[in-house]
This record gives sequence, C-alpha cells and structure tokens, in this order.
Amino acid sequence: MTRSSWSDARRIAHAAGAELRSEVVDSVELATALGHVLAAPLVSPIAIPHYASSAMDGWAVAGAGPWELVRGAAADRARSVGLEVGTAVEVLTGGLIPTGAVAVLQREHGVAEETADALRLGLSPQAPHGEPAAGRHIRDAGTESPAGATLLDQGTRLGPVHLAVAAGGGFDRVPVVPRPKVRLVLTGDEVVTSGVPGAGFVRDSFGPSLPGVIASLGGVVSSSVRVSDDASATAEALGTTALTEPLTRRAGEVIVTTGGTGGSRADHVRALLRDAGAEFLVDGVEVRPGGPALLARLPDGRLVVGLPGNPLAALLSVLTLVQPLLAGMQGLGLPTLRPAVLASTVDPTRSETVLRPYRAVLDPETAVVTAEPSPWHGAAMLRGLADADGVLVCPGTGAAAGTVVPSLELPW
Repeated sequence: MTRSSWSDARRIAHAAGAELRSEVVDSVELATALGHVLAAPLVSPIAIPHYASSAMDGWAVAGAGPWELVRGAAADRARSVGLEVGTAVEVLTGGLIPTGAVAVLQREHGVAEETADALRLGLSPQAPHGEPAAGRHIRDAGTESPAGATLLDQGTRLGPVHLAVAAGGGFDRVPVVPRPKVRLVLTGDEVVTSGVPGAGFVRDSFGPSLPGVIASLGGVVSSSVRVSDDASATAEALGTTALTEPLTRRAGEVIVTTGGTGGSRADHVRALLRDAGAEFLVDGVEVRPGGPALLARLPDGRLVVGLPGNPLAALLSVLTLVQPLLAGMQGLGLPTLRPAVLASTVDPTRSETVLRPYRAVLDPETAVVTAEPSPWHGAAMLRGLADADGVLVCPGTGAAAGTVVPSLELPW
C-alpha cells in the first residue's frame, strides 16, 4: 500500500467528485433550500427596496415646516396621489413614502398640536438643528440593489440569510445543484447502539453523527446499513457481489464505510474492494489520525470512501476525503486552508502530517487570537473535536508555539 500525502488525498478526492458533477438543475422552494448550492446566479427581477420607504416611525413631510398634518381619508389620498407642499402624513418604519415628501421627521423630533382650523406638526425642542434635512430617513428604491443585479452568486451554499435575500428579491423557488446521495455502511461486531456498553464493546458514535455531518457538506444520506465484521455481509452491503449495472446508472452513488479498513482478520473492506476490481485512488493517507482511510472507484463507477473505525480518525478523514469529494460533486472548490498561529507546541508524530483539533484563544493583553491544540487528540477521542473551532494541519516533524500553520474550518 502506497499512501498519499494529505494534500494529494484532498486534491484527488475533489477531482474524483468533480468528474461526477451532475448537469441536472433542481428547482426547490425556499422553505427547503437551506444547505443547497445555487446552480445559477440569482438575479433580482426588482429593485431592492422596490419602493421608497421610511427608515423611522414619524411623519413624511413636504416642504419646510411647520406642516399641516393630514389624517383619515385625506391621509389615504395623500399616500396614493402625493403630498402637497406644507403638509405631512404619519408614516411607520418601512412604510411607503408619498410622492412630494422630501424627508421623514422622526417621532422623537416632532410635536403635533391641535389649532382652531387644523392639526399642526412642528419641531420639538429636542430636535437637532436643521432637522429634517432633505432626504432624511428615506430609503430610496434600489438603495440596496437595482433591478437586474446579482443578489447571490452561483456556487453559494444557501444559509438562512441567503434565503432571506432571495425572498427579498421576490423568489419563491431557486435553482440548485442536486444533493449528492451517500449510502452509509457501518461495520463492527463490538458496536452497540443503545445504553452503556460493557467491557469489550463500544457505543455507536457514527449512526447519530454521520447523517448530520454529511448534511453539513451538502449531501444527504440515502440509506444506512449496519453489518458485522463478516466478509459476505460486508460485500452484500457494499454491493460488490454483483457488479452488473451500467456505469451510467450508478456512477453518482457514493458509499461511506466506517471501520474495516485496517489489516486485521476482522477488516474486510479493503480486501473486498480489491477482489471486486476497484481502482484505489487513495490507498491510505500519510496523516495521523486517519492513516487507513481510502478512496476507491468500483468498476460500475461508484465511489467508496473507507473511514477508519476510531471516531476521531474517522471524522478527521471526513475532512480529508468526504468533504472535498462532495464539494467537487456540487461544483464547489477545494475547501480553503487558513493560517493559524499555534498557542502551544504540537509534538512530532510518525507521519508526514498531523491533524489536531484546536480552540481559538484571545490573549487579553495583546488582543491576538491564537490556536490552542486540543489535549484530547487520540484517534478514539471525540471530546477535543466537539469543543473545537477548527483543525490544525501540522507537519509530522512537530511545530513550536508561535508557528503559523494551515487550518481547516469545521463545516458543521
């Protein structure tokens, strides 16, 4: 087995995913679009805002004050046909500014007084000098963007605020890239799914976590199966017993396995893939934790990502292989590495690269943010990752405090 470097493994996975990118475009309702990737730019058919509106509760005024404050039917008419010079009408935040209005006098700066012949609006003693200036507190139409402007770029992964922007542009549906479908194959005789495990057994951590992890990467778990450490059962779950379907029908399927990637008598995934004629794109990675992780392509076009059985090793291998793979399938770039300054030393390991969860810490004296490597970094430890702000990518030779190293943001 010739292991790939961590950087090469990511690039290979991303390229393999890009080869499977679908040209199909789905149209989904805004209510179900969260987490999808836009398949085309979202161009607004309207100006935003599409009418001149008030930025304050108060009065829309025409001309210099004091003003006659119109009410009732006269106010409704003024809002529809426009204000005459010397008049004003009450307006609420977001309300339509009538034609002829030159400014909005906010409520705190105005005083309305009843006179013998009309209701008069004037400035309060607290009003600033020159209030209200021309255009004061009026949001003109198109202030945020004109009609025809691109609101959201193609390739945007839609978060809650993106959905609000789309709604503001009048969209009910948006064009998105189909979510990659992932089949989970969870292996292990020693795994129990409920209660406190006895000696020699471990509680399942993948069943509750991986669907959410896959969703955070834009994918969706289409099915999940749990198998014992049995070769025939694992082969059936992988679908390697009868590779007869045409490439065009199955090339888009991704299988993610947990466990079974080592070399013991209980580890069958790697051997079954070889027996099935799979092409190993990544046959192990020069990284700790997560060295046994693999990426293979079956003869029918399906991609298989084999994650190690230890929980931290598996979830960090998701960042190494599954995240780039699904990004490529959705037409996204390779996830970006960002610089981080080590707050303390990372010791050397027997590997080319070491991945270490970290917390961002602020030095109150210098106001500098540094990355504190987690003390919980064993392959089976999840506490450090659960508490992490990101993952450091350190050289296997170690790195001293103050060193700048690459880091990955957590996608979940």
